[in-house]
Amino acid sequence: MEINIEIDELTNCLVNRITGEECDTQYRLISKTITKADAQDMIKNGWLFDWSIPHSNGYEIYELLLKDTEARQGLIALKHIRDQLYTHVDIVESAPSNRGKDGTYLGVGAHLFAIACKLSWDVGNEGYVQFKAKTDLVEHYQKTLNAQNIDRQNMFIDSYAALNLIKKYFSEEA
Repeated sequence: MEINIEIDELTNCLVNRITGEECDTQYRLISKTITKADAQDMIKNGWLFDWSIPHSNGYEIYELLLKDTEARQGLIALKHIRDQLYTHVDIVESAPSNRGKDGTYLGVGAHLFAIACKLSWDVGNEGYVQFKAKTDLVEHYQKTLNAQNIDRQNMFIDSYAALNLIKKYFSEEA
């Protein structure tokens, strides 16, 4: 799947676009399988992707939440490829309320990639994250995430870029 998420800003946490308030976050693994019916409900509520597909293909799905709430701000599907020492990201999506110039929170996209980098680091993949970018976003990911090209659309975040994202979003843990 091609990654098609705008990285609006690198922030220390999520930032309310209107008030400028910095909001702490947490993330967690969605352990309940997302069924086709669940995915259809999500699409009816403005989500763009069928999140049952990555779950059925063995990807873990993590949700980004405002701290101490159930307010889901984004989702990321990833799989650790241990024998090749990288983590593959299949889909990244901001919540419908966070998309575009009028989205509620800034920093969702970069934060989701930081989660992938942290989880990659935690399982011994040294922060390496690989993904396929939509063609018109390749340069954007190079600039905002310091991602590098494997080929025209396949990209990766190396250990150095991963550490920068991890330190930015998980400073208390880095």
